[in-house]
Parts: sequence; C-alpha cells; structure tokens
Amino acid sequence: MSRDNQKQAFIPPLKIQNTLTNTKEVFEPLNPPFVGMYVCGPTVYNNPHIGNARPAVFFDVLSRYLTYLGYKVRYVRNITDVGHLTGSENDGEDRISKQAKLEQLEPMEIVNIYTNKYLELMDALNVKRPSISPTATGHIVEQIDTVQKILDAGLAYESEGSVYFDVKKYNERHNYGELSGRVIDELLANTRENLEGQSEKKNPMDFAIWKKASPEHLMRWNSPWGEGFPGWHLECSVMSTKYLGEQFDIHGGGMDLMFPHHECEIAQAKAANGGKAPVKYWMHNNMLTIDGVKMSKSPRVKWSEEALTNLKTGGLPDDLVAKVKDLNQPQKDEFDEKPEKYLGKEAQPHFRQIQEQAQEFVNFITIEEVFTGEHEILAQAYSPMTIRLFILQAHYRSTIDFSNKALLDAQKAYKKLMNSLRVLKLMEYPTAAGTLNTKLDQQINGFCDNALRSMNDDMNTAKALAQIFNINKKINHFYTHPQDIATIEKATFDRMKSFFITFIVDVFGLIEEKTNKQEVLIQGMLDLYKDAKENKDYDKVDQIRTTFKESGLLIKDLKTGVDWAYEE
Repeated sequence: MSRDNQKQAFIPPLKIQNTLTNTKEVFEPLNPPFVGMYVCGPTVYNNPHIGNARPAVFFDVLSRYLTYLGYKVRYVRNITDVGHLTGSENDGEDRISKQAKLEQLEPMEIVNIYTNKYLELMDALNVKRPSISPTATGHIVEQIDTVQKILDAGLAYESEGSVYFDVKKYNERHNYGELSGRVIDELLANTRENLEGQSEKKNPMDFAIWKKASPEHLMRWNSPWGEGFPGWHLECSVMSTKYLGEQFDIHGGGMDLMFPHHECEIAQAKAANGGKAPVKYWMHNNMLTIDGVKMSKSPRVKWSEEALTNLKTGGLPDDLVAKVKDLNQPQKDEFDEKPEKYLGKEAQPHFRQIQEQAQEFVNFITIEEVFTGEHEILAQAYSPMTIRLFILQAHYRSTIDFSNKALLDAQKAYKKLMNSLRVLKLMEYPTAAGTLNTKLDQQINGFCDNALRSMNDDMNTAKALAQIFNINKKINHFYTHPQDIATIEKATFDRMKSFFITFIVDVFGLIEEKTNKQEVLIQGMLDLYKDAKENKDYDKVDQIRTTFKESGLLIKDLKTGVDWAYEE
C-alpha cells in the first residue's frame, strides 16, 4: 500500500505541565505565532556547576522545539549581577561583592569574568544564545520605578532606608503561595525570627524589594529611599515585563526557584501591574544530584558512621542519633543558624555536640571539571555533547543522579547517533524502487510519529530519544544492507532522513565534535589504509588501525568499500 494512500497519523498538540495549575495543559500562546519565554539565568560570581547546565540545556531544547513547530520565540534569560545575597533567606552578603573581596577585584570584574566563562561553557554545550540577555545592573532605573509602583499600590512600605513587600496585605487581595502551594499562615508561623534587619519588617515573611546599603556594601545606587540596591526577586519581574510585556507565555527555571523566588515574582508583578497574572505557563526542571543530594555551591554537612558512633558513646539519646543519621545533608549555614529546624527544640542541649561531629563538604562539580575530568569522582573527561545527551535522556521534571556509569552510557549513545548521522547524510534512495515491505515502512513512520507524540507530551525528551534510537537501528540496517532501502517508500525514506537529522541537530542540538580539518585528515588516513591493503602492507594496515583506535575511531571494511566510525 502506498504511503500516499495511508491515513495521516494523528499527533496530539503540545501539552506542558503548568506548575501554576499543577495540570498538563495544551500549549496555546497568548499571541500566536509569537511566544515569549523567560528563564532565570545564572548569578555570575563563580564557575557554573554541572547542575547549572540542566535548565540551560532543557530550555534551549524547548525554544528549539517551539521554533520547529513554527512559533517565533523571543527567549529572555537574565544575568544576575547584583542583589543575590548569601543565606537561605537571601539576607546575607551580596554574593558578587563577597567574591570580589576574596579575589581582590572590583565587582564588575567578577561579573565580567564569570559571565564570559558561563557563556563560553554554554557555547561548548551548543546552548543557543537567548534573544536577549539582560543584566540586573542594567535595569536599576526600571527596578526603582517598579518599587514605586508597588508602594503606590499600598503593597510595600519603607523602613529605615529599605522597602519591603507587604506579604500579608498582598494576600488579602490575591493569593501568596498560589505557585508553590504554600499556606501563608504556616509560612508566617515557621519563618525564622532571627534574621538580620527583622525589626524593620512588619511581618517575618516580608521580603526586601529595595535594600539599604550598609557602609561596606560595594554595589549601591541612589534612590528615593537612599543609597541601596534592588532585591533579588525584583529583577526578573522587571526585566520579563520590559521585554515580554505584562503578560507572557512561559517562565522557566529550576524547581529550587519555585519558592520563594518565583512566588515573589508573581506577587511583585501583580502588585505593580494592577493584579494581572504575569505568566500563563510556569515550567520547572528538577535537580541534578550526586548520591541523591542536590548539587549546590553552598557547603553542606553530613555525619559518618564513626561520627554517629561518637555521638552515641558521648551520651546522645538513641532516638536523636537516629534523627541525625536520617538528615539529608543540610546546608551548613542553615544547620549552624537553626539546628532546631532539623532536630527539634528538645535537642537543644545536644546541638553543639552534634555540630562538632559534622563533616563539612561541597556537593558540586563544575562544568569545566567534567570537560577535563579533573575531579576525584570522575573516571575520565566527558565531552560537552555527552553531557548534553546525558541531560536529555531524562524527563526534565525527573531528578538525574550524576554518575560515571550514566555518563559512559550517554557517551556510547552519543557515538551511536553520530555514526548514524554521518552515514545517513550520504545515503540516497535508489533509482528503482523494490518490493514494498509494508511492515518496515510503517515502523519507520511510526517511530517518527511517536517521537513527536513524546515531545508533545510535556517535552518528554527521554521517550522521544527512545524512538530516535529505533530509527537509528533502521539506519544501521540500511547502511549494511543498502539494497533494503528500496523496500520502503521514497517518501518514507525522505521523511526518515529529514526527521532524524532535524531532530538530532536542530531540536536536540547534538552536533559532531570534530572539525572539518579532522574530517580531511581522517579521509587521508583512510586512503593510506586502502593503499596499504591493496599493496598487502599489513604492518602499515595494523598501524593505521591502531592510530584510529587511539583516537576513538574504528575502520570498517564493508562490501561497498572502506569507511570509519566512532568507537562505541
């Protein structure tokens, strides 16, 4: 049966999991075919860790896929270069100013160094540059204007040179907690009471939208409320509104930003813009973990078996030893400041004893360390495309545990795809069609259809890749049995070729990591290999094979001639 006579497969429309409604919704942009997308970018004070690569890669693929579907995407990803403070409540020292003091540089030197480093690493991962990459310091005037709008709306108040968002008053008109599902009464009850500047606030949940600069604070601007700097949550509300409007389609970021950062963004935007909901679809990627614990640059603490034994022999009650054992590696500053949050107030007499037995560690690996292999837990270096595929092999809302096995599997899978991509580009449909293999023809079309269904089912790149690898097997079969190409429709062959290349390169962003010069060198070596075989110079044949193998390549002797492939 000709492909032309078959029913066109039904592909459901794109659906995405909207965190705001906690439901999977059909994607319908506010102003089609235009799509506005904002994603929280890096705070540029240090080298990015591998966990930072996950949102960058995923939202890059989302932008690419929306473009593939025919949408015109304006993608905005900010650079935080002021206002992101240390501490679990974002109430400590500015991270960039702190790093500037450590490195004895100006804050803007730190920003320049680590912005360039971040972009360099994103380029290596083939993450496309966003349409706009605004910085917080480039939008101080707009942030001051927004603070004034929120004050005028009666939802913020000035206190001792700072301006705080009035969460309780906002909640009387709207719903603080609508994104994260938090209940404000519980938040008020559980909020820490010992924050710096707590006495300035009406309520402990109130957050700074403009912060008075202390005498030693390096980054400061004049404002109607005195010298200070914008609160971290404010920049994203302001810059997304400036470049995408008061209401736009997609806001993305890591799950760890859902509360309080994104919750505060919604509150600020509604307060400043007359109650309008700023975002139609909120999307959150899950975390990348090591041994089940989220990667973070903040120091964490844990207790070894020896430490637990010491606590027990030191008189710590068994139930408290068990509680310490079950702690999931809390951040050190949080545990030092508020141990009762983890252990209960009744454990107060034992806090010092427990803290003394804690082992401090940092649970992250930089992207650069992964590329070079220079980290104690890495068995080898891994290429940027291996990392990109590793990230895409999991659904964006599931956790990924970082391990050498998972990376080696991704490396092997990447080489399989590149081998097929290379030979498929050279593959042509024969001039004469053969006897139609209906089953094979339908299988190939089914794989393409199912890949689209998977992508449209909340961007399930993992399931889509499974279908891509099914196509990969058929390409390998056609490579070794070229006569079988004629047993499928030309339209099916053309679709397979176009679909595979487009999805691998344009949608998933996976590209070959060798240069054109290397391609020329490889071809030259293959010519030498063929000459050596014809002249029966087997020592030279073996030598060339060894050279290829040392470079991670294989020479393949086929009925149709000599070729090469990545060693899988």
